[in-house]
Amino acid sequence: MKVLGKDELQIAEGVLLKHFPKSLKVYGFLCGINRNKPTTLEVIVDTWPDFKVIICRPDPKNKRALEFMKKVTYYTTDEQVLRKILLEENAIDWSTYFLIGGYDVSHGSMLREVASYREVNNRDYTSVYLVYLADISHLRTPAVDSEIESRISSLDLSHVDFVNKTWKFGGNKQGRKNIKNLITNFPSCCITDGQGQLVSWILVYDYCAMGILYTLPEHRGKGYAKVLVSTMAKRLHAEGYPVYCFIEQDNPVSYKLFKSLGFSDDPSYKAAWLEFNV
Repeated sequence: MKVLGKDELQIAEGVLLKHFPKSLKVYGFLCGINRNKPTTLEVIVDTWPDFKVIICRPDPKNKRALEFMKKVTYYTTDEQVLRKILLEENAIDWSTYFLIGGYDVSHGSMLREVASYREVNNRDYTSVYLVYLADISHLRTPAVDSEIESRISSLDLSHVDFVNKTWKFGGNKQGRKNIKNLITNFPSCCITDGQGQLVSWILVYDYCAMGILYTLPEHRGKGYAKVLVSTMAKRLHAEGYPVYCFIEQDNPVSYKLFKSLGFSDDPSYKAAWLEFNV
């Protein structure tokens, strides 16, 4: 295995670009790292430069890594090579809690087999659709009147607690740190009311996927989500980021929303999150 340095990360980003949509999450992490966004991860490969496995994992030398949930993400073109690395090498620290996010569900049996061999318990966290905008010309932009347009802006640190409180996976100190990091370092977009209070918003995760899309219940049905997604999609494309989103399978409303705006998905590919040492 090899830990990638700065120049190698740039090269790896270009390689992953050829393997969309399955490589999108690892590609997104590398996009952030290569654009000098703060990270607590390091990136390893099985061999270089012709790698079959690339893994983003917590950097043991990064003191800030302890402040965030331990996340692991990988992309592979050869499941057997990945299996061998997980079984025989120290690609992942199996001794504490961690989460493998955005893995191909077809690898589920292999991951559970390896966990059993390592005597580590595991639990399903969530299953998702991956939707992405392959071409910005496919984006169906909704009409936005000037009154709504005047209320569109980016989030700031005064919004951290409010967003954390409404986030499905937030509501705690770790969630607050995560939201604060995203608002500080990544693109965001919101719509406010006449008094400047948040009514609808969308953020971008540290793997450069759109997420945490939310509209206050009393303001739903006004098309705010469509406006935010299309606005964010254009901004991400203009700034050189991928344009994609993971949507939980039990959220058909959001799936329908993104599809209506021109996003596509690969019916043969589903992704999931899996917890270990629960």
